[in-house]
Amino acid sequence: MRKLSLKELNRLSVADFKAREKAPAVLVLDNIRSALNVGSAFRTADAFALEKIVLCGITATPPHREILKTAIGATDSVEWAYEKEVAPAIRHLQEQGYRVLAVEQADQRTWLQEVQVEEGQKYALVFGNEVQGVSEEAMAVVDGCIEVPQFGTKHSLNISVCLGIVVWEFFRQWKYGK
Repeated sequence: MRKLSLKELNRLSVADFKAREKAPAVLVLDNIRSALNVGSAFRTADAFALEKIVLCGITATPPHREILKTAIGATDSVEWAYEKEVAPAIRHLQEQGYRVLAVEQADQRTWLQEVQVEEGQKYALVFGNEVQGVSEEAMAVVDGCIEVPQFGTKHSLNISVCLGIVVWEFFRQWKYGK
């Protein structure tokens, strides 16, 4: 066994990435404190060719040194926008036909493994602050809630880890079926 060379990975140029078909998903980052986590979200959005990231509230925006450090160029390939308030940003996505789902621990949630991604449906996934989670403002207007099951003592995942898990499940269903 050998590792593939960079040439063998057939990486897309930024222009080719922007022109390619995207997975029908938007990430909404609701008051994320760590710019490193924001950069990681950009990198995940690039890896799975997501449509866009919406940065809300106190979430840092590019160009920010810590975002650039973890995004390693994904801020150039992934479309993004900034919205001061998360609830109007969510409503705007809903008006555009997105089903908006918070990723949070809530009384009315669907376990991630039970989510059935619908063909032809666009999704927006809301990820919240590292301490407070998804804001009450966002929770009041989302269409539903997803929870990643956890079995340890913390019941808390770093946002970048949680984001990767959830995005993979959606992408897996789009690309490879249920």
